[in-house]
Amino acid sequence: MRARSQPATPRRIGVVSLHTSPLEQPGTGDAGGMNVYVLESARMLAASGVEVEIFTRAVSSGIPPVVEVVPGVTVRHLRAGPLEALRKEDLAAQLCAFSVALLQIEAGRPEGWFDLLHSHYWLSGQIGWLASERWQVPLVHSMHTMAKVKNAELAAGDCPEPKVRIIGEQQVVDAATRLIANTDDEAHQLIDLYGADPDAVDVVHPGVDLEVFQPRDRVAARAELGIDPDAIVLLFVGRIQPLKAPDLLIESVAKVLAHNPELPILVAINGGPSGSGLAHPTALAELANDLGIADRVRFEPPSDRTRLTAWYSAADWTVVPSYSESFGLVAIESQACGTPVIAADVGGLRTAVADGVSGILVPGHDPADWARVIGVAICRPALREHLAAQARSHAEHFSWSATAAGLLASYRQAMAQDYPLSLAASEG
Repeated sequence: MRARSQPATPRRIGVVSLHTSPLEQPGTGDAGGMNVYVLESARMLAASGVEVEIFTRAVSSGIPPVVEVVPGVTVRHLRAGPLEALRKEDLAAQLCAFSVALLQIEAGRPEGWFDLLHSHYWLSGQIGWLASERWQVPLVHSMHTMAKVKNAELAAGDCPEPKVRIIGEQQVVDAATRLIANTDDEAHQLIDLYGADPDAVDVVHPGVDLEVFQPRDRVAARAELGIDPDAIVLLFVGRIQPLKAPDLLIESVAKVLAHNPELPILVAINGGPSGSGLAHPTALAELANDLGIADRVRFEPPSDRTRLTAWYSAADWTVVPSYSESFGLVAIESQACGTPVIAADVGGLRTAVADGVSGILVPGHDPADWARVIGVAICRPALREHLAAQARSHAEHFSWSATAAGLLASYRQAMAQDYPLSLAASEG
């Protein structure tokens, strides 16, 4: 073990996001909060004077190999396997090809081009582990989700994460110079479940674009979206898969309507099939039909940020019933727009939502419990107004500039500390 002589702040960092490009529209496939995190944090790092190059896998011949997002942020699509989207379960077979493409790019540059690597998700961590040892630079890693956590909180009928992922995650935890956790909960999970060194874990909250996500006039937003001004709108935003539990929202609303059929409830589902949800992409619509509330459910494709702001502003409540969330960007975006949140009392949602202040946290995933909470929420307008009045101020505690500052602090620590320069050296 020995320390490298490094400047206090990195000049250039390489970011590895193998399984999903930060340029993809969140809400379907594998694109979600991580995409937003990678892109928005990169923008803010560039604004601080750090050059960021993001490496992801090319999934189409129509995508430019190199995209400059803003000055200082470049996304590079590397050819690794077929030019098509692959399931995350199939991407491990492309780690070698992606590594070769990444190392070839670096080989054509002056020595010491990158000061540090930051990998996102365990597949990228495997790439980062190899590249960091090859280039002799620190590796900072963000898990975003963890197999052991997901398996412990598995949705009914969902597929458990395979053992190969658990092994791969453990290798990345052991190899990384520093680990970034979104919340204190995630930090404890890294330490308790994966044996991470507590001194190597930094808690850096994700942020929200407070200029884009702002309160809008509800009547105007509903007119734009074609929503009845008198409707009670319950909004779900995200990928449609068991982990995110949109079915729980529909089942709960069906129970509420069974007792109060006159309530003008509209459930708006904004997203597309993902993960195990791809096996039966019409399952949610069929569930609504079977429960007799198909006319109360509106399905919308994933929205860009401008339209998403209209949806948040049009909603009475945003509902986030996930079984597991490392943070829950949807909850923060909603609150930034002045709309309170009903969310599962799990993981990062305990940080993203201030229970009783900007939203309501619901323990467990029993539809009867959720129906009771939703019933109370929609029948007590004063409660909604009380939480809505504080939602924006809570969201203002989270900004991408603060996220970038936290990342830079972690990067500086990683560059200053001792770390193994190669696997062989660490085992010698």
